[in-house]
Amino acid sequence: MGVSRLMDLLADSREVIRNDGVLLLQQLTKSNAAIQKIVAFENAFERLLDIITEEGNSDGGIVVEDCLLLLQNLLKNNNSNQNFFKEGSYIQRMKPWFEVGDDNCGWSAQKVTNLHLMLQLVRVLVSPTNPPGATSSCQKAMFHCGLLQQLCTILMATGVPADILTETINTVSEVIRGCQMNQDYFASVNAPSNPPRPAIVVLLMSMVNERQPFVLRCAVLYCFQCFLYKNQKGQGEIVSTLLPSTIDGNSVSAGQLLCGGLFSTDSLSNWCAAVALAHALQENATLKEQLLRVQLATSIGNPPVSLLQQCTNILSQGSKVQTRVGLLMLLCTWLSNCSIAVTHFLHNPANIPFLTGQIAENLGEEEQLVQGLCALLLGISIYYNDNSLENYRKEKLKQLIEKRIGRENFIEKLGFISKHELYSRAAQKPQPSFSIPDHMMFDHEFTKLVKELEGVISKAIYKSSEEDKKEEEVKKTLEQHDNIVTHYKKVIREQDQELEELKQRINTLTSQNEQLQATVTQQVSQIQQHKDQYNLLKVQLGKDTQHHNSHSDTFQMNGIQMEEVSKLREELEEWKNKHELLQGQLREKDAVIEKLKSSQLEMGTTEQSSQTSKSGGLEHNNDLQKELEMLRTQIQLQSAEISKLQIENQKLQVMTPNTSADPALGDSGAAAANNSEVEGRLEQEIKELKSKVKALCEEKESLKQHLDSSSSTVAILQDEKSKLQQEVAESKKEQDDLLVLLADQDQKLSALKIKLKDLGVPVEDEDDIESGDQGDEDEDGDEEEQD
Repeated sequence: MGVSRLMDLLADSREVIRNDGVLLLQQLTKSNAAIQKIVAFENAFERLLDIITEEGNSDGGIVVEDCLLLLQNLLKNNNSNQNFFKEGSYIQRMKPWFEVGDDNCGWSAQKVTNLHLMLQLVRVLVSPTNPPGATSSCQKAMFHCGLLQQLCTILMATGVPADILTETINTVSEVIRGCQMNQDYFASVNAPSNPPRPAIVVLLMSMVNERQPFVLRCAVLYCFQCFLYKNQKGQGEIVSTLLPSTIDGNSVSAGQLLCGGLFSTDSLSNWCAAVALAHALQENATLKEQLLRVQLATSIGNPPVSLLQQCTNILSQGSKVQTRVGLLMLLCTWLSNCSIAVTHFLHNPANIPFLTGQIAENLGEEEQLVQGLCALLLGISIYYNDNSLENYRKEKLKQLIEKRIGRENFIEKLGFISKHELYSRAAQKPQPSFSIPDHMMFDHEFTKLVKELEGVISKAIYKSSEEDKKEEEVKKTLEQHDNIVTHYKKVIREQDQELEELKQRINTLTSQNEQLQATVTQQVSQIQQHKDQYNLLKVQLGKDTQHHNSHSDTFQMNGIQMEEVSKLREELEEWKNKHELLQGQLREKDAVIEKLKSSQLEMGTTEQSSQTSKSGGLEHNNDLQKELEMLRTQIQLQSAEISKLQIENQKLQVMTPNTSADPALGDSGAAAANNSEVEGRLEQEIKELKSKVKALCEEKESLKQHLDSSSSTVAILQDEKSKLQQEVAESKKEQDDLLVLLADQDQKLSALKIKLKDLGVPVEDEDDIESGDQGDEDEDGDEEEQD
């Protein structure tokens, strides 16, 4: 209850009360986890971050500093508060703190203090001492929200104060430590130079430069160590810059900088480069073997020597203690767990005498550390010796130690390492923290290696040859066992992959089966609809044949739309109108024929034919053609009558001259004149009849065209009918194919389930029953379609 009242002070509008509330909470939360949790769950993070934002982030005054100190109290060494801070998405609100401009000159002391505390707050969340899971989740959140990118921008910016730059390097180091995604991003960061250089190269240039501040060089070394921590990809990239096939003479690489620092005259550069190179080989036997290929040109005219040989040469020259310690740590890391590197080391005949000489001497306190490291290197040469060199077999090296050094003396010298004060200090945390350069002797990862090897080397020295043989046999047995285990692991992994693939295939086949079943159901419904429509069409076509002697256009199936049906109906209406028009024209012709009947009694048959044609014109267009044929025959009869009249006219003309010679025949002349009038009238009627016959022929041709168009419409409808029948047949065929495909898939599914059962994967019987029932339903559906 009291903490809740205090938290209300942070929201007070009076700044004095609010600031005093922050100071009071600072004192309460120091070293008190219970109060820290209560304050955190009283929405302290939200209120403190709001205050920092209101005060201007890093540009704010001392209030920002007080809020940052309170946040550190709440988060440091408090896992529950750290999880609450991460899950509350408060990490995303830290990004604006690190936004810096192009001009970074003239920072105030308060701004430097605020930014320093902000960087320390980030380090609290990703500290190596935190639980690995919590650290990893915070690292990922910082990458996704852009906080890491913002820190790299400060890292590469110009004009940043040295202490801020150093703390930024340390912060970036812990943000990327052990996180592959962040390490890959850091490897892609380039410095704003011309030409652009990787940030790692720029940092290494600062590390091997003796004119740079000591704390900055330590920070760069820590950043390089964190970049390579559990990062085999980064280790390979660093070592590849040393290999002969990948060396680029036009640009400076990380490998070249490390070699340059390893053999420089500055002992601190030697130590830093040796430790950095040792981290590039940490727990990576492949790179240890590849590094044996590195050749160095020592001087003009002399043949190149290997990197391993050059390190031992410098070691034997008696350089500074810090240089020798760094080189011995590098050699111990290089030779550990790598028999090929041990063989290369033993192949130089000067190495073993140098090590035994260093160990056997009674030197001062400063040299005891070198003696302990030499004993460790000699012990590694014995423990990881594969007895490939006859003169340097394990047993001979043990005899050499017994004669020249003594086993007890060797173990005593080996114990100098772990008893050293600087060793204990380095073993506490990964970050190198030394007050002066001379105290920079041990690396955190190397202390782990010493702790691992010290006991096994001591046992190996006291073992007899028989015990060594037994141990070798045990090792071989263990290797065989490991090979068998590895083989079975590989087999199990492959089986797991196969099982995953089979599961995926089963899921895929199941989904495909469901889709096919849905498709079959849809096809069955469509086929049923087609059947119903087909039966309906058959009925409609039968009715149309009885009533209209033509196909009806009132049905609708695939390919025929309602618009087309309406068009066909309109065309039929037009034909009916034209048919009625033709009937009217025929009636007019019948009237003309009746007139001819009144003028010529002989043409009585024409009236009957015209009446029959009139009654026939009311029927179908096919009857019109027959009526036209009858009209033609009637016209031929009329032509025959006309020819008879012409013959009679000619006879009359022949008789006319005889009657004109006889005056007594005046009456016959008058009769001839009457005959000529009749002849003219008949000729005129004949012309009219010919014109009418011509008009009838034209009408006949138009009727033929109309009949052709009607027959074409009928043919189109018949084609549509045949197409629909063909589509129904194809639908049946597709249904049969789908049923066959479903049967094959059921067989494949059953085979896969049998295979899964053989592999030991439990398969429920209900699936088999369901699949069997489903197959029965498919077969029943097939039989119904066949019926």
